[in-house]
Amino acid sequence: MNELKLTLENINPVILWGSNNEYFEVIKKQFPKIKIVARGNEVKVLGDESELAAFNIRFSELLNHVEKFQSLSNNELESLLGAKITVSSSGEVSADKSSGEAIVFGPNGIVVKARTANQRRMVDSINKNDILFAIGPAGTGKTYTAVALAVRALKNKEIKRIILTRPAVEAGENLGFLPGDLKEKIDPYLRPLYDALDDMIPAEKLKVYLENRTIEIAPLAFMRGRTLDNCFVILDEAQNATDMQLKMFLTRMGPSAKFIVTGDVTQIDLPKKQQSGLHNALRILPDIKGIDIIYLSGEDVVRHKLVRRILEAYGDIQ
Repeated sequence: MNELKLTLENINPVILWGSNNEYFEVIKKQFPKIKIVARGNEVKVLGDESELAAFNIRFSELLNHVEKFQSLSNNELESLLGAKITVSSSGEVSADKSSGEAIVFGPNGIVVKARTANQRRMVDSINKNDILFAIGPAGTGKTYTAVALAVRALKNKEIKRIILTRPAVEAGENLGFLPGDLKEKIDPYLRPLYDALDDMIPAEKLKVYLENRTIEIAPLAFMRGRTLDNCFVILDEAQNATDMQLKMFLTRMGPSAKFIVTGDVTQIDLPKKQQSGLHNALRILPDIKGIDIIYLSGEDVVRHKLVRRILEAYGDIQ
């Protein structure tokens, strides 16, 4: 059995291991074939050479994050430990960078990464295609990943604007008359998009972006008649768009634009007499070069572990 000794420098053990050693227990479960002993700033790890090498790669990323941001959340811990580790025939250990690299760094130490295989496919696909459909059940991170890709493009100055839109269709409730101005009336429909942006852009900067329309959030109906160019456009909840609405949206695309369409065909909130346009789009568009369709599954659910079980119980995933 081999031994690896590490010294924590510029690291607060309380942040790293969590209150009541909560994070320490998560790390131990992630590496069941090795023994980890932590005393103060010293960490001793016992196990086979290849297991120690895999641990060292992931643990180093974890230490770098804590040293840089002086904070650590459950989601960040899972993301940092989730990099795919491979061992070559010669015994060389390496990490899959497509899973380990951040899409975007948010405020308060938030690191947004592709956490599943299909989310990584989304990252790769948008680099090669101009229109991407990301289809999957609730909790698979399709909208969150799409927003992260848009924010990355804005930060890298690949585009000038981000436009986020979704159909203003009520999810089974009758909201009735809403008081306030137009923005206040439509904001409840668009709240999930604001939530994603809050994780990726500091509050004051996001406020400026929204005020000067660098980032625009609007109902799908507001897209009619426009040409959307030099921008990254996301249509969320596309299963609630009719055939004509989806056609209208896709034909708004300017020469230098990226479009991502996200949807969940198991959660259609349209009136019974109206058909979802997403079904037709997925049927007629797959063979067009420059358009990609990625189907996310239960394996991609990144919310609470109970979400996957709930989706299984309802028959949305197998």
